[in-house]
Amino acid sequence: MPLDLIDTHCHLNSEEDFPDPASAIAEARGAGVNRLILIGVDPANGRRAIEIAETHEGVYAVVGHHPNYTQNYSKTSIDELRVMLGHPKCLALGEIGLDFHWDYATREQQERALYDQLDLADELGMPVVFHCREAYPELLGILESRPVRPYLFHCFSGNREDAERAVALGCYFGIDGPITYKESDQLRELAKWLPLDKLVLETDSPYMSPVPFRGKPNKPAYLPFINAALAAAIGISEEECGTQTTKNAQAFFKFA
Repeated sequence: MPLDLIDTHCHLNSEEDFPDPASAIAEARGAGVNRLILIGVDPANGRRAIEIAETHEGVYAVVGHHPNYTQNYSKTSIDELRVMLGHPKCLALGEIGLDFHWDYATREQQERALYDQLDLADELGMPVVFHCREAYPELLGILESRPVRPYLFHCFSGNREDAERAVALGCYFGIDGPITYKESDQLRELAKWLPLDKLVLETDSPYMSPVPFRGKPNKPAYLPFINAALAAAIGISEEECGTQTTKNAQAFFKFA
């Protein structure tokens, strides 16, 4: 049986990296990746994601203001996002969150945008996709103080304690190229422990290509390599892993 996979996080809406998104979409389908979710990092990038989704069956958008771009954030972003989130092909708010690795935006700028967008998600009843880097205790503390919503940690890279707190919130976890890396034993061990019904696949294209393409630009067609590595890590077949992660993505994003 051919795989039917969903790339839950890719950036085909980056014109610099994907000048011909239609070609990448066609190649992905040839590899068994039949649905793709394009992720916005700011309102303009989100609009580009929706434009691509409108012209391609099986392609969807998630829109939000990424923490590393919040130096340009203002309340007008919330008004723009509110409109975009009403689009039938827009499935969630994201990727939003905290990033203390880079200093493109101050912690105060990031937190202001985060709180405003979490309030918007509550207002609209939308699931939320998070970017988090070197800030899991802080972000989880914020989420634990709020009403629980459907949350997905894109490219989860926290430790066991972070994972336990996220599981207690009912979060989903995105698995990417690093699951294929030789040095990622901790991630593979964590994948065995995480609830199987909360794992989804993603490429984060054009970033973090899986082995054997590491060091080259990533693309959605490489998702089967991530599926195979996850399946091996948790001790199930590639077919079972693909079926379960697709079911999980459908449950989180509630495809029409």
